[in-house]
Amino acid sequence: MVQTVEKSEDLVRTLRDTIVSLVKGAGPDLSARQLAVFLTCYLDESGHTVRGLAASLNVSKPAITRALDRLGELDLTRRKVDPLDRRSVLVQRTPKGAAYLKEIRSVMGDAANETGKKTRQEDKTATVRRLRRVAAA
Repeated sequence: MVQTVEKSEDLVRTLRDTIVSLVKGAGPDLSARQLAVFLTCYLDESGHTVRGLAASLNVSKPAITRALDRLGELDLTRRKVDPLDRRSVLVQRTPKGAAYLKEIRSVMGDAANETGKKTRQEDKTATVRRLRRVAAA
C-alpha cells in the first residue's frame, strides 16, 4: 500500500514537472482538455471522429470542436470530412503534432528521471533520520 502511494506521488510529481516544463518552453500551451484530445489522437492508432472523441472523453461535441479548433490553429491536428460519411469529420495527425508528441515524451522522460533522483534522495534522508532515532534511543 505504501509503495502504491509513493508511486502515485512520483507520478503526480512527474506530471507537474512535465506540465511546468511544457508551459515554460517555446511550444504551445495547451489546456487539459486540448492535451487530452491531442494525446488521444496521437496515442490511439484507430481513426478519430469528433463524435468518437466526445464519447471517449465524455464531453460534448462542441467542447471537442473548440479543442480541435485550437489544435488546428497550432497545426497539431487537422480535420477532414469523411468521404464515406460526409456527416462525419475525421481528425488527422500532422508532422508538427508528431514532433510535439516527441517533445512531450522527452520532457516527461527528463521529469521522471528528476523525480526518481529526488525520491531516492528523500528515501536516503528518511533512512538516516530513522537510524539516528534508533541510535539515540
